[in-house]
Amino acid sequence: MTRTHALILTCLLALSHRGWAADVAAPPGPVPGTRLTAEYVRSVARGAYFWAWPMLNLHNRVAAFSKLPGPGLMGGIVPVAPSNRLVMLTDYIVPEERLVACPNQDVVYGFATVTLDREPVVVQVPDFGERFWVYQVVDQRTDSFAELGKMYGTKPGFYLLVGPNWQGETPAGIERVFRSPTNIGIVVPRAFMDDTPEDRAAVQTPVSQIDLYPLSAFDGKLKTTDWKALPKLPSTSQGSEETRWVVPEQFADVLGPVLDEVPPLPGEEAQYANLRALLDAASRDAGLKKALTEGAASADKDLVAPLFQFHTWGIPLPRNWTTQKNGAQFGTDYFTRTAVAKSNILVNRPTETTYTYLDQDGAGGRLNGSHSYTITYAAGQLPPVKGFWSLTLYNKFHFFEPNALGRYSLGTKNKTLHYGADGSLTLYISAKPPADKSLQSNWLPAPKDDFSLYGRAYWPEEAILNGTWTPPPVAKVE
Repeated sequence: MTRTHALILTCLLALSHRGWAADVAAPPGPVPGTRLTAEYVRSVARGAYFWAWPMLNLHNRVAAFSKLPGPGLMGGIVPVAPSNRLVMLTDYIVPEERLVACPNQDVVYGFATVTLDREPVVVQVPDFGERFWVYQVVDQRTDSFAELGKMYGTKPGFYLLVGPNWQGETPAGIERVFRSPTNIGIVVPRAFMDDTPEDRAAVQTPVSQIDLYPLSAFDGKLKTTDWKALPKLPSTSQGSEETRWVVPEQFADVLGPVLDEVPPLPGEEAQYANLRALLDAASRDAGLKKALTEGAASADKDLVAPLFQFHTWGIPLPRNWTTQKNGAQFGTDYFTRTAVAKSNILVNRPTETTYTYLDQDGAGGRLNGSHSYTITYAAGQLPPVKGFWSLTLYNKFHFFEPNALGRYSLGTKNKTLHYGADGSLTLYISAKPPADKSLQSNWLPAPKDDFSLYGRAYWPEEAILNGTWTPPPVAKVE
């Protein structure tokens, strides 16, 4: 964020918090008809684009999926559906998906967008037994607004998601109602699955009973779906990077609808008023609309794009790892909200999942497949979790790099890891497998160029949450 915009935003928020006399309305941004300079519009547009980026992202996803003919697998691999419907996978996500960066290969995924102004939706929770599970439920700001998961002691049954203005009657049979601050949201169920044929078979029963559907379809009976019978839908993904959900050239046309969709947080009223005045001026002056678009394009390149690299943001941890501590509960932390949305959107709350990121080895060198690396967890020093842990490798685009083993992460799900005589666990990260074949079960294949490592600790113990435990160094093998 530029110094100019930071000053403007600070002033706006200060004005909104200072308050005005009871009989005097707060000024609604520039008085209508005020002549604005193009440079001012560009400057404010840069900050506004950065601030709105995650909300634009979700708006455009909902708009794109609303055009689908029905639930299915995009390209035959990615679960998608029109709003207020869910689709589940039945196995791990595959490397070819490009709709969401940093996918997880420890769980069976589901995905749904919701538009709660149309109708509330029922979320169906089956009996998972001892299996770890969590449903991520976020609003348009990517903040979580529901607690559904093993860590919450959630009972099997039916739960209702409603919009901010819903005043209807809660039907009998609904365990709990969760109210979203926004009408647009995303729901992502995750059910842990061991990397074994036995668990692939065992997980199918609860997965077939995970569902989400409009309240009008609720009859109090548990619905079962054969998710393996989903139709194949055309793919919109192109290239090696994540689908481009936010386009600067569309900013002037999409910002207004997003402001309508997302009510201001306390203190944001002045910012909303000024942005609406900006849009009004741009709608009447082609030159100002051009400046607005130029500001958005500049912000996309200079402010948002650098945040794709994990080492450019976040809270530093020892040995060049980084993390964030307010995922899915960002509030007015606009910087972290956009950084997460750009690099690994749709993270869980820290108490649900703690994430650690690494672009550099212990000595500060960029992780690259031209080198070999090791990471050793001392005896008794595996990530302390009540759920599961994993270490995932992503290529420079934050996706899986296809390899002959189809292996993209190692952790709790792997039952053939080789431990040292002292109880330690060493993982080998390289483009070529270890020479010692007995260690190949501990090998995490790397691409030949830059890559990143990504730690997940689901249902983390207090030692992770308070920073007592942090990941060990990743050492380059000389």
